[in-house]
Order: sequence, then structure tokens, then C-alpha cells
Amino acid sequence: MARIVVLGAGFAGLWAAIGAARMRDEIGAAGRDIEIRLVDRNPYHNIRVRNYEVDLGEVALPLAQLLDPVGVRHEIGEIRAVDPARREISLVTGGGEGTLCYDRLVLALGSEVIRPDIPGLAEHAFDVDTYAAALRLQEHLTSLGRSAPSPGRSTIAVVGAGFTGIEVAAEMPGRLTRAGMSGSRRIILVDPNQAVGATIGDHARPVIETALASLEVETRLGVRVTSVEASAIRLSSGEVIPTQTVIWCAGMRASRLAENVPGARDRFGRLLVDPFMRVADLPGVFAAGDIASSVVDGLHPTVMSCQFARPMGRFAGHNVVADLAGQPMLPLRIDWYVTVLDLGGWGALYTEGWDREVRSSGDAAKATKRTINQNRIYPPLTGSKDDLFAAAAPTVQAPPPTYGAPRR
Repeated sequence: MARIVVLGAGFAGLWAAIGAARMRDEIGAAGRDIEIRLVDRNPYHNIRVRNYEVDLGEVALPLAQLLDPVGVRHEIGEIRAVDPARREISLVTGGGEGTLCYDRLVLALGSEVIRPDIPGLAEHAFDVDTYAAALRLQEHLTSLGRSAPSPGRSTIAVVGAGFTGIEVAAEMPGRLTRAGMSGSRRIILVDPNQAVGATIGDHARPVIETALASLEVETRLGVRVTSVEASAIRLSSGEVIPTQTVIWCAGMRASRLAENVPGARDRFGRLLVDPFMRVADLPGVFAAGDIASSVVDGLHPTVMSCQFARPMGRFAGHNVVADLAGQPMLPLRIDWYVTVLDLGGWGALYTEGWDREVRSSGDAAKATKRTINQNRIYPPLTGSKDDLFAAAAPTVQAPPPTYGAPRR
């Protein structure tokens, strides 16, 4: 029996596995001798882009609910290395260390927050990079809300004023209220750049600045963190901010396992793939999501986001079976790009195009964001194979709906 292995159960990995099962079913008898296995360190699919939100109740979906109906075998394991020459994966499971052989491989191990060697960062900082990390932060805030007032108790320092940091900071007033800290409080956004959202563009920045000011989020720009302590954060400006909560959101890079796989990479450590999601010069190896970079419109490489990870996964899953079965593969092309930035109680920001032209903001954009976060990016939860296969078709969704005009 031929074996396809998918590594990772994020947006790309989940849809690669379901997409492969769909294609296996589609080719009928030719697919009966194909086994599809998914390996991830967790037994759930994390709706990662919601880890910053007040309510984490619906951001971890059991893999059994999504993969059992389509006949994909899944197991918990920590990947140690990938050997494309031997077509073997070294991993640690509940049974100990071992190897897993494959005929075709889909790398979908995602990305991880960059953690520089700053004194105290590993010991004292929080993040929302994973579901476990988001739960840890939530429990910390709940604990603070139940504790007696103390220096820095109601001060939150968010480091990194990119997409994640802005969303974390903007949502924090609601999170502090939920935790019982509704009185005097401070939320401070720290970044070495001279402006918030340095990579987001000039069109969007005034909207973000207006929202943060409305939410009373302070900024410390053009400074770096020199150390993190249990009760303070120190900045390169010499300022010491008393705080018991530092949330690190400063940059992402591809999973470090990509470093052990031969092939060209971009500045984020992502493997370069062709329109069929194949890794160059590595026969039988496909990659999708944040670990991969593909030029999808003839000019722009994919961005680390579920907007690209999901279709990359669907096409990788289709193509990995097609490749194995000698069927035609399908190239991925995406000719639109949008960003939807959550701005907490103020609303949201919706932009279109690579220049990020503002199309809506405030409550109108918030309606779009809710549609995306609570519906559009979710797999069907009916347990129906047909529903899952329909959602895994190798197609590109139309842009999300917009409501109203920009808020002035």
C-alpha cells in the first residue's frame, strides 16, 4: 500500500489531508491502495487566528471529528527530522522514538513566533502562537483578576505592532474586563519601528492609529526590549514599565524543521514551491501553508495567513494523490488579496489589494471579520464525509463579503 504522510494539522495540513482523501475517493479503484496519515503534536485543529480573542471556547477542534469521516489516519507525534533521500520521518510518539516511511509527503508544519535571546523573555513572557499558549495567557489574566491590586497588575505590554500585536492589544480591553480588571488599566504597544503596522501600509495606518487611540492603547515606538522581568519590562530608551504581563508578538518564521529539508528558502525560512505545491528538487515532497512560499499570481509570494494556507493545503492534497496515481495535477492561482484586521471594541479594518486600499472600517469591517473568524475558515462540523469533501475541493474561494463604507 502506498502511503501519503501529512505533517501538521493547521490550516494547510488539515485541508491537505482532507483534500487528499477527496482525490483518493474521486479516482475510485486506483485509490484503494493509498493510505493517508496525518501527524501533529496535538489531537486538535487550532483556529489559530482566533487565539487573541476573549473567548477561546471554539478554537480547538478534535481531529477525530474531521478526519475519521474521510478515512484519514491521524496520530500525535513530535517530528524530529525529515530525510527526503530515504523518504523517512523521525518522530516521537506515545510509543517512543521511531520512523515513519512515506511514498509522498506534504510538509505543513506552519510557522512559529520568533523568540530572540532577550534576558527573561523565555521565563516571563506570554504569546498567542498556539492554543496552549493562548490558554496559558487566559489563565494568567484570570488569576490576576482575582488577585489583590499590585504594581503592574493591570498593565499589559504587547511587544510587536504588526498584525498579531495590534489585534492582541485592541482586544485586551475586553479581555481585562472579562478577567475582572475594569478599573484603572494600561495597555502599551511596543515596537522598534517608528510607526504601528510598519508593513501594513500608509493607507491603513491612520485607521489603526485612530482605533488604538479610541481604545486608549499607548505606544512606545522606535524602542527595543532589553529585558523582561516578572514584574517589569525594560526598554532601550531606559524606560522601565511595571507590568506582570508581557505578550510577545514580534515576528514569525517558518517551522525550524524546514531548515533540515534541502531546498531554497526565503527570508522567513519558507521552502519555495511551484504552483503545484512541489518542493524543488525533492521528488515526492510537497509543502503548503506557512512553511512554504509560492508565487500565486505571477508576481506576489504567498503571505503567512490562513487566506493562503487553506487553498495551498487543498491543492497540495489534490496534487499529492494525483502525482502518486499518475493523474494530472492542478496549479494554484490566487488573483486577489485582502486583509481584515480586528480592532477590538472599535471595530475592524478591511483592505483590498497588495497596496491595502481601505474598503471598510469600524462596525462594517467587524461584520466581515466575524464572518471570516466564525464561519468562513471553519471546516464543516457535521461529521459528514460529503460536506468535508465539498469544502476540500481544489478551488479558490471568492473574496469575503464587505459591509458598508470606511468609517471616518
